Amino acid sequence: MDVFECVSTLSSIRSYIKKEVPDEVMMEVLEAGRLAPSAHNDQPWQFVLVRDKARLSDLKRYCKSGGFISQVDFAIVVVTDPSSKWHEIDSTRAVQNMVLTAWSHKLGSCWIGRLDKTGLMDYLHIPENLNVLTVLPFGYFDENLAGGVKYRKGRDEIFHLNTFGNTGKFA
Repeated sequence: MDVFECVSTLSSIRSYIKKEVPDEVMMEVLEAGRLAPSAHNDQPWQFVLVRDKARLSDLKRYCKSGGFISQVDFAIVVVTDPSSKWHEIDSTRAVQNMVLTAWSHKLGSCWIGRLDKTGLMDYLHIPENLNVLTVLPFGYFDENLAGGVKYRKGRDEIFHLNTFGNTGKFA
């Protein structure tokens, strides 16, 4: 799947099927995050890979908007270093790399944003000088339940030519 196809078909997945993800695919997803660009090449991220089924189930306690995490084959907890001015922006770039790479392998994910960060950091032994940005679940899903039509604002509502408010003619 090429990059634009990934971008144009990507969906947030919240329901998964039991099917193991090959190690090489999982490692490619992690590697995609590691290779993300960052300001000053700070690379202010670290990734905690969670594969243990009991730990995945326990993560539900800390993922307030992601109880589905116990269904996945693995999850990645994205940890950032706030000493880098751009830690959240740069790490978000790493997240998008991982999600798109996963999608190209027909793996779903869904950014989990509502977290008990303090509890999660304690549970995973993350030092308190660091920050948890998100938890990303990854797994296979019923492809009939995803994709479909994307409802987005029209181009004329968000594209501007040369100056704001000029909807002009785009190629």
